[in-house]
Amino acid sequence: MIREIIKIDEELCDGCGLCIPACAEGALQIIDGKARLISDLFCDGLGACISECPRGAITIEKREAESYNEFVVMETIVKGGENVIKAHLKHLKDHKEYELLGQAVDYLNHHDISIPLLDNDLEEKQNSGSCPGKLEKTFIAKEENETGKRASQLTNWPIQMHLINPIATHFKNTDLLLAADCCAFSYGDFHKDYIKGKTLAIACPKLDSNKQVYLDKLISLINEANINSINVLIMEVPCCAGLYHLVEQAISQSKRSLPFEAKVISINGELIKSIKIN
Repeated sequence: MIREIIKIDEELCDGCGLCIPACAEGALQIIDGKARLISDLFCDGLGACISECPRGAITIEKREAESYNEFVVMETIVKGGENVIKAHLKHLKDHKEYELLGQAVDYLNHHDISIPLLDNDLEEKQNSGSCPGKLEKTFIAKEENETGKRASQLTNWPIQMHLINPIATHFKNTDLLLAADCCAFSYGDFHKDYIKGKTLAIACPKLDSNKQVYLDKLISLINEANINSINVLIMEVPCCAGLYHLVEQAISQSKRSLPFEAKVISINGELIKSIKIN
């Protein structure tokens, strides 16, 4: 796949090694007196090492590279002990890579490894053996004051991102709602407040596979279907932010810009915040 990854200019690199501790994934080593990227799988392309290089030898490039694999990285990270694990989790959090953060926590729980707390980011030790989005909570359902049935506001089918055809007629010149799967079950007025007047696509940024397909379809929706805007609806759990970042990436790689708004829903069905990007 084509993605962002670091590039090291060997002529500029003097092998000082200052970039090594800056790479929380352990993707860099000093070999034969030069900093080397030991594996595409280990480089997340975020470039935390760049500012540490006094020679300006490290940059970001786009090229064909293996997909970054958080689980492969964690196999190396855990060997360094608690401080290394904490540094890695903080690195993901600081760069708002919440999907990868959720994967890292899942790895630790699966291997019964204690999770170092990051200030208020991981408020509990996840005794249930799961990522922050799986913490168990119980709510008291609100009483309904209305009578009768509400009509569905859905105007297109299919709606799952793997199944939609981005150049289907019903997407042409519409406002798209891209919603995380759980939103419809958490927010009581999902149809009335969010689907009405929009076409719909749904996805789970944590559990769905091959999200490169999602990126390609979003780009096609922007460039070919000429959609007017994208409204993203996600849950407050960290892994859900992956959907927001996917749309950001699609817009940045598209031929044109368009209005983009994201709304975050709490797990008990309340609107937490709204983010508009013009």
